[in-house]
Amino acid sequence: MELSLNGKAALITGGSKGIGKSIAKTFAEAGAKVMITSRKADVCEEAAEEIGNGCVWEAGNVGDPEHMEAAIDRCISDLGGVDVLVNNAATNPYAGPMIDADLPRWKKTIDVNMTAPFAWTQMAWQKYQQENGGVVLNISSVGGLQTNPMLGVYDVTKAGLIHMTKQFAAELAPGVRVNAICPGLIKTDFARMLWEGDAGDMVAQQYPLKRLGEVEDIAGAALYLAADTGSWITGQAIVLDGGGLIKF
Repeated sequence: MELSLNGKAALITGGSKGIGKSIAKTFAEAGAKVMITSRKADVCEEAAEEIGNGCVWEAGNVGDPEHMEAAIDRCISDLGGVDVLVNNAATNPYAGPMIDADLPRWKKTIDVNMTAPFAWTQMAWQKYQQENGGVVLNISSVGGLQTNPMLGVYDVTKAGLIHMTKQFAAELAPGVRVNAICPGLIKTDFARMLWEGDAGDMVAQQYPLKRLGEVEDIAGAALYLAADTGSWITGQAIVLDGGGLIKF
């Protein structure tokens, strides 16, 4: 077995920045034909150029069914399939006690973090993976395994995504493997308010490995799960958190 995606086509939502872009670049370097999606065309175009290796892109709202269908159809027609789907796009519009969350932001978080991964997986299955097999990777969060005084709404959706991973893994086997990656605090723009300045140093010192995560840490695990090296892994939530869950 080797860490290769030669001949495979991969679609990564939220692939223009952070973890998504790093996964896309790592997949492309491993031989995959890659498509990324994100909201802004100019950001997608810039990211695709950086990823290289013929990366293509489709801009649109991750929760828009027309955008989903256009992206998946193009991935199949231009790249040959959707062998690997990475549900990476996420949002976190609310921070604070969950009991105080307003309904619009609650619904938006559910729509992007849970409904969208469900719909992308369903459409990839119906249009390609049901007959051809494949891999689905959901980018969840270590927050889905614990409580948090400020990120409860976000974490509830990530917990739901973990269970969705298990449910789809059971339903879509043996042809499709479905796994989740649960990062701890990663140094991305998305999580900047949690790690910038002294806050990041304080969190890092609480981790047994004494550092925050980098996007490459997640991309490496994603490649392992997507390639033949992960061929006997499904329905799992792989925690990558520098040992945060085991700290004293």
